[in-house]
Amino acid sequence: MGNAESNAYQNHLSRFLPEEQSDIDGLFDTLSGSSGSSGAKNAKAAKKTVTLEALQAHTREPLPQPMTARLYNGMKSIDLPGKSSGPSEQIAKEQFVIFMSNLLKGNADEKISIIMRMIDKTGGPLKGKQIREFTEDLITSVIHVLSYRKELKGWSLENTRDSSSGVKALASELLSELKLPDGTKPVGTQLLEANFDQSVIGDWVYRVPQISVFLSVVIRQGLHVLHSLPDQTNDILNLVPHCKGIKGRGVVSLFDIPAIIYINSHLPAEMQHKWQLLFSSRLHGESFSQLCAHIVNKGPCLVIIRDLDGFLFGGFASHSWEVKPQFQGDNRCFLFSVFPTLAVYTYTGYNEHYMYLNHGQQTMPNGLGMGGQHGYFGLWIDSDYGKGHSKAKPRCTTYNSPQLSAKEDFTLDALEVWAVGDTPESAGRKGKKSILDVDPQAQALLEMAGKSRQSEGLREPMEEEEGDDDEN
Repeated sequence: MGNAESNAYQNHLSRFLPEEQSDIDGLFDTLSGSSGSSGAKNAKAAKKTVTLEALQAHTREPLPQPMTARLYNGMKSIDLPGKSSGPSEQIAKEQFVIFMSNLLKGNADEKISIIMRMIDKTGGPLKGKQIREFTEDLITSVIHVLSYRKELKGWSLENTRDSSSGVKALASELLSELKLPDGTKPVGTQLLEANFDQSVIGDWVYRVPQISVFLSVVIRQGLHVLHSLPDQTNDILNLVPHCKGIKGRGVVSLFDIPAIIYINSHLPAEMQHKWQLLFSSRLHGESFSQLCAHIVNKGPCLVIIRDLDGFLFGGFASHSWEVKPQFQGDNRCFLFSVFPTLAVYTYTGYNEHYMYLNHGQQTMPNGLGMGGQHGYFGLWIDSDYGKGHSKAKPRCTTYNSPQLSAKEDFTLDALEVWAVGDTPESAGRKGKKSILDVDPQAQALLEMAGKSRQSEGLREPMEEEEGDDDEN
């Protein structure tokens, strides 16, 4: 090994703590041993190499095959000083370490040449459709490996909406940040057919942190290396929040896993570690008073709605909901769309009409609203349960959101509310009782409506704390 090569290699190695170096050494030894390319056990590490076949054998279950091939192309793209010209089909230890160093510890500039080769082994320039395929592969791989490693923290592919459309929606949202050299953002066919060079893709990776986070998860969990060591950032630790409140209740959430990951990343950092189901129209009944009973004074939360046309959308309330005829909340609130597009719409500064909840008043509108103004909300659920509107001509003044529902005035098909972060102390023990315990009249009405069989679904489970829903 020449001095230049040795120094570069040592600089990359020095980014890792001793226990991390040991973890990487162990993985490389495992991979190179199974490749059949190493000599005797005592042969120099530099002589050991890793083949694509060995990498595929190691990741056959945790990672989809296309992503394994992309990882291999990324490793193979690392040029070593003094190495004979032409890419080798086998990965040397130095290439392996530099790949890990740049993707896990490097800045956007260090990552980009590897990512370019992962997208296309020729290295570019790249078409938008190639970048889209890579991004969809990456998101699919994150969901696959987290599910395989039982790291979805109580969420599962069974208790969430099908992720296939969510993968495409999240990829489209991330790709919408790609800019051409003149600063414009291409859309539609123009985006897919446009050519992007390394500087443009480097800028995109720098501005879209999810790409680096997703790559880190795929490497750590897919190769099973550095996955339990303490240097993981909150971006990785809180990539998926702990799911509480749906275990054993037969609920399939309106959220899909890509949407959970994306929307969670927009929450305040201190609220990203846990979501707890407060209200589901399928569990608790289609009633505005039921909705209010389950969400008032329960802390910040996410509301998600499905209209009869299948559109999914909602909002984040940064404060506990209170029933009062005034607007509430602050500029951390936002509206979002999950289907047919995935997007988050944050406050504009135009007004402070963040969130509104009123019930039983004769002079003020009764319902739940976010953004806009009375009679013209960005998101509105009427107290006459089942009716709502999303008005934006052309945009909601508070959040700059478009019309979120398929029709301006929509009919509600299903609704969920999730508390995010830790439950406030003011919520106390009140949430423990079912509406059936508190209000015998409610039980009588249910029985008259022929819904007595659903009463167990209405009954709240005992408060679920750490470790309950987290087993997949």
